Amino acid sequence: MLTHLECTRCGERYPADRPQSVCLKDAGILYARYDLPALKRTFSSARLAGRTPTMWRYDALLPHADPVSLGEGFTPMLPSREYPNVYIKDEGLNPTGSFKARGLSAAVTMARHFGVKKLAVPSAGNAAGALAAYAAAAGLEAHIFMPRDVPLANRVECDYYGANVTLVDGLISDCARRVAEMKAASFWERDGWFDVSTTKEPYRVEGKKTMGYEVAEQLGWRIPHAIIYPTGGGVGLLGMWKAFEEMERLGWIGSERPKMVVVQSAGCAPVVKAWDEGKASTEMWQNAATLASGLRVPKPYGDYLILDILRKSKGTAVSATDHEILEATRHWGKVEGIFAAPEGAASLVAYRKLRSAGFFKPEDVVVLFNTGSGLKYLDALDSTATRIPAKSSHAKPAARQIGGIIGPY
Repeated sequence: MLTHLECTRCGERYPADRPQSVCLKDAGILYARYDLPALKRTFSSARLAGRTPTMWRYDALLPHADPVSLGEGFTPMLPSREYPNVYIKDEGLNPTGSFKARGLSAAVTMARHFGVKKLAVPSAGNAAGALAAYAAAAGLEAHIFMPRDVPLANRVECDYYGANVTLVDGLISDCARRVAEMKAASFWERDGWFDVSTTKEPYRVEGKKTMGYEVAEQLGWRIPHAIIYPTGGGVGLLGMWKAFEEMERLGWIGSERPKMVVVQSAGCAPVVKAWDEGKASTEMWQNAATLASGLRVPKPYGDYLILDILRKSKGTAVSATDHEILEATRHWGKVEGIFAAPEGAASLVAYRKLRSAGFFKPEDVVVLFNTGSGLKYLDALDSTATRIPAKSSHAKPAARQIGGIIGPY
């Protein structure tokens, strides 16, 4: 049912029968569009019952190609043992231990479908491991550019999957620059290379949108009051919002939408800063530093879409310090039995702050996303735990505005 690709800025259409990157007119992100009226007549949510418990159960709403699958998706949504009406969507149980498996399963599926031979990606860690795994399963070459200080597990898994790894002194933005330089070289098109960077191709969003379908299905086709999403590149946020729009047009849900809440590290919070300042795009975050490597994205390419979603959903953006993230990681382990990635534990920090501020009521159904397994961060958690000092009980946090509410955060 895939009909075309559409620019999210100018609306320009592109054919979906060949590899595409960003819009040629304005570099806008391309979204895959489907014949939803026809699909509505032939496929209902009731037909999902008994389907394979992976993201490919929604194949009618994904591009038609032979999937490169390792069993990704349909992760559990666990009711919190601490907070009634709160659920934890545990993406750490995906292949390669993170939510990145969804997007890379879809992107590699389409790359193989189009005859691409070599895939390149800049990554803060988890996307690298996912690309390496799915490229291996597809018989394609993976070329990965990672900051030198990513968690050890990310580097080791890429090596064992047979990927070609380049360690870069710098941030993911520096890694992206290396890929951009390669794209300008003559060998890029000649040898069948393709860039699968975050939002630089249309299908990682398609894989990630299945999280939105799962949230709705696992809640009995009810939409939660809010979703808290750790945001680096923000593909999952874009994908879920796209999924809710598709589900409404299919008649599976109504016009209701969850409040979408972005949580970022205080050491790299370009979306939070732009949101607080009422801007439509972000500025490059200087000197980004955080133990949550997946949140160390100085300027997400899809920033204009992320901020638009926050406005449309009446959501907000919150930051979490490394100290708060570490404490939340331990807390979830002890209370929920979930060993979360630092990025995922940031969701708990955001929920606590917004609950305390009155943004959430106790009866609000809220989904917190744990985006990965803490097992991928053993070296970072072990070394960081001993060097971050305990927070002083006398310290007063700075006040700032969140969702129209003034208070200490």
